Amino acid sequence: MQRMKTEAVFLDRDGTINEEVGYLDSLERLVIYPRAPEAIKILNESRMKVVVVTNQSGVARGYFTEDFVTSVHERMQEVLAKRQAHLDALYYCPHHPEGLGAYRRKCPCRKPEPGMLFAAAREMDLDLSHSYLIGDTRKDMETALAAGVKGILVRTGYGVEEEAAAAAADNSFPVAEDILAAVNWIIGDRAP
Repeated sequence: MQRMKTEAVFLDRDGTINEEVGYLDSLERLVIYPRAPEAIKILNESRMKVVVVTNQSGVARGYFTEDFVTSVHERMQEVLAKRQAHLDALYYCPHHPEGLGAYRRKCPCRKPEPGMLFAAAREMDLDLSHSYLIGDTRKDMETALAAGVKGILVRTGYGVEEEAAAAAADNSFPVAEDILAAVNWIIGDRAP
């Protein structure tokens, strides 16, 4: 008997889970949106995997290190744990085509390329065809399309500006006020 693969919700980080501040280069600037822990807890309870996929070109640009990115992710997990929520995995791309040194490259993991989602699917045995991606940019929606997952744009972060541009381009994908509204949409979409 073949084991069923797991469904997942992929989350962009900055502008989706936490406030968009440009390059998040100090832990003091990490502000988790108030409704994000509740949203993530609902996903945890739904038994879907919750996976962050985030471009972190600040590493390639020399603004901060990969160790700092790890520190941010550890802090996020601490904040979420206080609200009985957790992230199952965190993937990030530190590369940029105009970056410095070894980080200077066109990477198949840098959104809108779907490499981070494909890696998570392999490593976590995920069913992309029944998974979702929540993000605040068209780049996130392009990533969802490229990976074969359903994309939901949130109006936090860059979302309001991106929604107007997407409407002008006649792109159609669900739009939600924030991560909690997006999660509620997903729960409704999964209902039989």
